[in-house]
Amino acid sequence: MVPQNKAILFRKMYEKMILIRRFEERISELVEEGGRVLGMQILATGQEAVAVGVIEALNPADVLVGNHRSHGHLLAKGADPRQLMAEIMVKATGVNKGKSGTLHMAVPEVNALMTSTVVGAGPPLAVGAAFAQQYRNAPDITVVFFGDGAAAEGSVHEAMNLAALWKLPILFVCENNCWAGAQSLAQHCSVGNIAQRAVAYGMPGEFVDGNDVEKVYDLAVRMVAHCRSGAGPALLEAKTYRMRGHGEHDHQHYVDRQELESWSGLCPVRRLRERILKDSIATEDELQAMETRSQTEVDAAVVFGDDSPYPLAAEALQDLWA
Repeated sequence: MVPQNKAILFRKMYEKMILIRRFEERISELVEEGGRVLGMQILATGQEAVAVGVIEALNPADVLVGNHRSHGHLLAKGADPRQLMAEIMVKATGVNKGKSGTLHMAVPEVNALMTSTVVGAGPPLAVGAAFAQQYRNAPDITVVFFGDGAAAEGSVHEAMNLAALWKLPILFVCENNCWAGAQSLAQHCSVGNIAQRAVAYGMPGEFVDGNDVEKVYDLAVRMVAHCRSGAGPALLEAKTYRMRGHGEHDHQHYVDRQELESWSGLCPVRRLRERILKDSIATEDELQAMETRSQTEVDAAVVFGDDSPYPLAAEALQDLWA
């Protein structure tokens, strides 16, 4: 028998994961329709358990720094799907008034400080946010997501070193999806587990099955508590897989089809759904109702984006800092 608090958590996490999955599936469809969304669309299909498992362990006041694959992170943190979709469509009603597009979104109302398409750009900025939290004696922490490719960037190592030296309240989350562009993990990483690198900076580092949201959540709870205690940073590596190309333009012909099929059998959304049914946490009808609500929410977001105006040229220099 699953405890009631865990049953409630599982239902909440499933609803968030299915919303993220439906949201990104719709973006993929919009790309195929041509002209509906602009710019490079980079999705995290199949990685929903990492975003939801980690962010569910946070407090609302905790700060999020994402990367170029951050739709899921922002939705898990509570961003409005309508405003998010409008921003992806570069409309004036978007979270950044259509000026960031899909790759550089910030959502201050949910303490999402920034996302960036610059590989490895997030961790140094997250260090700044964590330093501010420490300086103000705030009880909050910062969590920063980056990929296995970014883990090799000098900026990431510098950020970890400084965070450890100053014992900053920051959780580094390496979303290891086995690919950096068209390079496999074996081609760009000298160690099997990126979490091993944490020892060089004197911080805890552990890896987890990134397609099992319960395991991600349980590890995140422990690591968040460590960071919040004043003991310094930690490194969480979530092992998952990139189910689509680097962007929707990339049909990833370089990926072994059998490997892709093997990982598709570990779909985090399906695994949680099966667990919920097996443990009688929800019925099939209840899960279908959640899925229908998520689809309705995504459909409404697309309508909102379609009906929204583009930014005015006269406002191009507003809300900018130079």
